[in-house]
Amino acid sequence: MKPISCDVNRRSFLQIMASAAAATGLPTGSVGAGEARTQKRPNILWISCEDTSPDLGCYGDSYAVTPNLDRFAAHGVRYNNAFAHAGVCAPARSGIITGTYPTTIGTHQMRCEGVPPPYVKCFTEYLRAAGYYCTNNAKTDYQFAAPMTAWDENSRKAHWRGRADGQPFFAVFNFTVCHESQVRSSMEGVRAPLHTLEPHEKHDPAKATLPPYYPDTPIVRKDWAQYYDVVTLMDKQAGGMLRQLEEDGLADDTIVWFWGDHGRGLPQAKRWIYDSGIHVPLIVRVPEKLRTPAMSDNPDAVRPGSVNDDLVSFIDFAPTMLSLAGVKVPDYMQGRAFLGSQKAQPREYVYAIRDRMDETYDIIRAVRDKRFKYIRNYMPHVTYGQNIDYMNMMPTMKEMRRLNAEGKLVGPQTLYFLETKPVEELYDTVGDPHEIKNLAGDAQYRDVLERLRATHQEWMRRTRDVGLIPEPEFDEMKRPSGEWERTETPVFSATGDETALITITCATPGASIAYKIGPAGRTGWKLYTEPVRLRRGEVLRATACRLGFRDSDRIEFKFGDKLTAPVQPRTDVLHWRDVIDRTDLLDRLRAIKALDRQGEKAIPEYFGALGDEYGSVRYWAVVGLRVNCKEDRTVERAKDAVAKLLDDPSPVVRIAAAQALCDWGQEEAALPVLVQALEHDSDTVRLHAATALGQIGEKARPALPQLRAAMKDKYVAVRNVTKYALQRFGER
Repeated sequence: MKPISCDVNRRSFLQIMASAAAATGLPTGSVGAGEARTQKRPNILWISCEDTSPDLGCYGDSYAVTPNLDRFAAHGVRYNNAFAHAGVCAPARSGIITGTYPTTIGTHQMRCEGVPPPYVKCFTEYLRAAGYYCTNNAKTDYQFAAPMTAWDENSRKAHWRGRADGQPFFAVFNFTVCHESQVRSSMEGVRAPLHTLEPHEKHDPAKATLPPYYPDTPIVRKDWAQYYDVVTLMDKQAGGMLRQLEEDGLADDTIVWFWGDHGRGLPQAKRWIYDSGIHVPLIVRVPEKLRTPAMSDNPDAVRPGSVNDDLVSFIDFAPTMLSLAGVKVPDYMQGRAFLGSQKAQPREYVYAIRDRMDETYDIIRAVRDKRFKYIRNYMPHVTYGQNIDYMNMMPTMKEMRRLNAEGKLVGPQTLYFLETKPVEELYDTVGDPHEIKNLAGDAQYRDVLERLRATHQEWMRRTRDVGLIPEPEFDEMKRPSGEWERTETPVFSATGDETALITITCATPGASIAYKIGPAGRTGWKLYTEPVRLRRGEVLRATACRLGFRDSDRIEFKFGDKLTAPVQPRTDVLHWRDVIDRTDLLDRLRAIKALDRQGEKAIPEYFGALGDEYGSVRYWAVVGLRVNCKEDRTVERAKDAVAKLLDDPSPVVRIAAAQALCDWGQEEAALPVLVQALEHDSDTVRLHAATALGQIGEKARPALPQLRAAMKDKYVAVRNVTKYALQRFGER
């Protein structure tokens, strides 16, 4: 859309303002930001750490050496029931920064490049619009590129000390010393300065208490002890950050959060949605003067040394930050504030998701109350113990795989390597904190199972979970033909004589605008929320950002340049979320996956779904037949029906059909389809093809030349899957 040249006077100023507000989706001076700036608002500091369960002294762990965080907890509130909504960093952080579930906004697959709906923004933009100085040091990992409008500074040098005098701040410091990679014993590249620990700070492997699902070997004990060692290093860093706050005289005006981004970075913890993967430490310190604003109905609930047993989800972090800052929580956010002026009622349930982890596909959902955990496995036909190359670098994981191959694992240690998973799992997390006794088949707990099953199903429906759409199908929906959209170039409008009030608008729905006055450069960009005053001789620069889009070109405006009319957001292109929500696709997917519990009884319905109008439904129909057809007569019928799908318009359906036919002895007709898909333009189509070739085993031998070629694929996930496929043929 080209701007129309015209003169703009003060009579049209309010119309321009309204247009600017619509373009950015943020409050302007006329709709509340000015009022917020007149209030005394708290500073907020986040200290986050990686890959850490509540394995701290203040949580009752006698093995832990965490004196700084223990003292911090004595002056704050220790939350006993805080949970990540995913057991791995990127999907977890995607939900934190937006206040929405990744399965709603399409950022659920690990290391995907999401395109959230246009109304979704990083919550820090709302804080910046209200006058906060927002910094991040320095991890983002949101499943989309962090827009320049999200932070005043986003770097390893970012600090609250860069703010203007008297400006409230929201500052994030992410500590990576306790990351999974730093636990690996004697591995090249380990950067954790373990040599700096004093003798009394080091953890004796012989004194470790291992979970019952780990084999008790020196290697496993060494990893467990080193995990606690790096947590102690992180504790020292947290103590240093708290001292900086004290030294700056800000402790009495700053609410401080400490939290871990998901569970400990060890096997059967990180990446999983058992409590070992999603139960996290959360400690919040509220200064005395801020306790009433933080918890007006009961200020004593945030006094020093308090303990809170309410359920808290990562999805609640964003609305709680806005609530504490006195900023209205947007309606689209799915979390609920647990502090501040907009505090909601405590949760009854928390929810968690697991989808693709690096190169390995799985779909698992969970719902938990304070006692029971329900888990729904949507790919029960695959083992827990699939290969994930990065995870396999952990010595504990290597040890578990070695002992399993030698038949030396016993009891709960064998669960990870079962060939298939149960469709449903149910655990009493009080009586069985390690979640090793599945109660789903116990009649005594039938009412609990049915309640949590229904709660899970309603959550999937209410949040419009897109996780059942196979990734290649979803990729085409969110970014047709793999093409990235670019945010449209912003447009300047102005009024004034000696000085000009400049309004900046963008036609891309959901776009945010960054601007600066002065020389070009990477620093000094502000978030546009209201007209900017420009004087003669000054240069105004601007760029527009939209989550999941490329940034617009950067443009500049000088006093006296030709005036333009503000632009209205485009309405001619539907977002993938709108497209899906106008169909019954998700209803059909939930319906066909509800058949998982019926086993062979569902075969007639799978046959009927082979002709469904949606490729995603046809895909699951093929998978259902492949998994459940056992009798010769049924297999023969399935061969004929599935063979017709080798020419299906959906690549993922063709791959599923070819894999099924290979399982049924029809590899001569089916294998070429998998080989062809291994050369598809789409990364995730090639990943599905490589996965299928790896799973059909010896029948993939004729495709060895193509598998060897795939080791040079541009997509690392394809290379990793292919590596393990080749290992089955004795190739390294």
